[in-house]
Amino acid sequence: MRRRLPAMLLAGVLAGSTLTAAVPVAAQPPVSTLTKSVQGVSDPASHGDNATWVVSYANGANGAATITDPIGPGQTLLAGSLQVPPGWTGTEGNPVTATNPNVRNGGKALSSLLTPPVQASASSTGGDGFTPILQRTPDGRLQAWNVYHHSAAAAPKLVCTDLTTNALCAGGPWPKPLNTASGPFGTGNTGDIASPMAPQYVRDSANPARVYYSAVTASSIGVGCLDLAAPGNCGYWPLTNRSGQTFEMAGLVQIGGNLYGVANSGQVLCWTPASQSACGGQPYAPIVPFTNHGGYYLGALAVAGGKLFASSSNMNSGTPVMGCFDPGTTSACAGWPSPKPLGPAANYQYNAFTAYGTTGAETGACASTAGATNVTTCYAVDGSPLPNGVTGLESNTLVFTPEVVRTGDRVRSYFGIWGGPYIGATVCHDWSTGTSCAGVPSRITHPTVNNGNTRDYGYAYDAPTGCLLGLGDAGVLFSMDPDTGASPCVRSGASVSLNPAQFYCDGKPHTTTYTKARLVGVTPANVNLGASTVKAVDGGGNPVTVPGLAPDGTVDLTGVTAASLTLTASLVLNNAADFGGGNQPSLAVEFNGDAPQVCFRTTISAECAVTSVANTANGTDATGAFSSNTVTRQVAPGAGCMPNVVVNKEICGSYTPANCKAGGSGPWLKQAPVGVLGLLNATAYWRITVTNNGPVAIVDAHLVDDVEPACQTGPFTLQPGESKQVHCSTYALLSLFPLTNKAKAKYTPVNGTRVYSDWSSAKACSLLCVLG
Repeated sequence: MRRRLPAMLLAGVLAGSTLTAAVPVAAQPPVSTLTKSVQGVSDPASHGDNATWVVSYANGANGAATITDPIGPGQTLLAGSLQVPPGWTGTEGNPVTATNPNVRNGGKALSSLLTPPVQASASSTGGDGFTPILQRTPDGRLQAWNVYHHSAAAAPKLVCTDLTTNALCAGGPWPKPLNTASGPFGTGNTGDIASPMAPQYVRDSANPARVYYSAVTASSIGVGCLDLAAPGNCGYWPLTNRSGQTFEMAGLVQIGGNLYGVANSGQVLCWTPASQSACGGQPYAPIVPFTNHGGYYLGALAVAGGKLFASSSNMNSGTPVMGCFDPGTTSACAGWPSPKPLGPAANYQYNAFTAYGTTGAETGACASTAGATNVTTCYAVDGSPLPNGVTGLESNTLVFTPEVVRTGDRVRSYFGIWGGPYIGATVCHDWSTGTSCAGVPSRITHPTVNNGNTRDYGYAYDAPTGCLLGLGDAGVLFSMDPDTGASPCVRSGASVSLNPAQFYCDGKPHTTTYTKARLVGVTPANVNLGASTVKAVDGGGNPVTVPGLAPDGTVDLTGVTAASLTLTASLVLNNAADFGGGNQPSLAVEFNGDAPQVCFRTTISAECAVTSVANTANGTDATGAFSSNTVTRQVAPGAGCMPNVVVNKEICGSYTPANCKAGGSGPWLKQAPVGVLGLLNATAYWRITVTNNGPVAIVDAHLVDDVEPACQTGPFTLQPGESKQVHCSTYALLSLFPLTNKAKAKYTPVNGTRVYSDWSSAKACSLLCVLG
């Protein structure tokens, strides 16, 4: 029967008690971890082996992370062996260091900064730049580089602008000189390369950060190289000597695997990037007459149908012309026995450009002249006339080589113009319709940029953002929307190339799956998601179907199976509110899989004293500080590190037993004299010395004596140079015969296998020794 407490007693219990509800414990965020392993060596390893250390970083929290791995004693870092996942920066030293300023998705993501709407530069580019050269840094910062044109060799002329901040790039002062010697850019008036009148640049197809340009030195004209990633000069290759007829080269263009330029003499120059050498037989015969405008080439180059076209003129004299060069025959094109005229006499031009048909196919080349009457003239590849590509340009308007923007079959050319009635404007021609571009004015001026005084030279199209970046004689960098002509271009974009396999370096297979792409630091309401686009290609450049941006700013990638993926998001912004104030929005592409890895190799010392090596990695991120497990590899001695163990067995030659005990004076001999052992009753006293002459310690050592068990001992350890003495005795009842005893040591070198020393013996001589 269940008993109850009396009501008064129950009330008293309750009155003296405090009842509290259980307080829920807040879930703690997971702490990041490092897991260490070693590959490429057995256990024990050998002296001189190369060990590969692998550090796996798991549960990485969003934000900055650093991994440091001190190189432990007995090993040295193998230079050039450090591997870090994409997005990380590795530094070889002691410790080895890997840093990532923007870990996402546990480290299994790669991101790129979204380019902000580019305003007119907060500070001028400082000089007469011509056209922007665009370069993205590994973290996605868009840079605009430019070289002042028609500038003397010694003068500084290279400028870099960070379009993420609309300020000059770090690493100034800017501008910097150009030099023939490879290495970092210098400062001041220390250049030895002059720049041309109308430069045209070629990006290296194998390394787009390398830019080739037409260069002039005191003694030659040739090809210069800029490495925008290093950054620095990356060489100069002369193609012909400077003379009264060859003192500049009109830009550079690429056809097949070669770069081509045209000298003042009209000769065609050729250089091969793959071999970094001049083409055989160049310079080739002239395709245009001599041109000279204050020591510069007055004209430009274009490519169509695999042929090179060059415009050429002289300021206020002669008739401007165009020539054609066939790389296949290294001579003038068929249908071009002589240069063809470009407009009236005394006109001149700074441009040449490709003509396209309504389907976007290349059909020929054109040039627009400047002078009292502005004329555009076009020729087909076979030399026959083509309809003019650009019409109605005002007199005395300077026209420059356009930037071409291709969207599907639609091809548009954007020409920079100034002079005549304009202090800076853009003309857009749509080859798909054969007319001015729809949706933009026939003359796009830029009143919000430097009060419209831009004096446009040229533009560079940035595919991720869909914006044109412009530059001109005014030295002001600005952006323009190619569809509306508005400046600034209120768009953004970024491109991320992700190969999950590159996040691992242990050589083992790892299963990964794409999950999503996301806009980070972006308010979806500030983006016109319907007008924005997302495109993806695999590692071979083949299109990959992906959905558009979801309302939350993500892209579902769960169906993508490509080994590598390049995803480009081009955003049309409702406003630029997410940019500025220290906020740097980005595009991130994420995947699921094993923890990403950092790997490096060390060489185990050949020093015999090194008997083990170990490494422990440390890390810090938003979760705090943490360390890996310690991994140790024992090191076995090779042939050069085997210990030299010597056993010396001796017998006491004294008739006094006290002299034959431990510490006794002996004498200790290899053979005791007759009489030490009596005829009927005697004791032989032995001393056995085991010496380790190095170079490594021995362990598990035992003394072996097959005759006298009392002499056996062990286990013991001896360091290099250390000895151990054992004293023992043999009682002999009959001593008519000689008594010989021998001993040896069995031992194990540290991390080695058991070996034996040589035998050592000593003899007590009886009466029979003499009789014998």
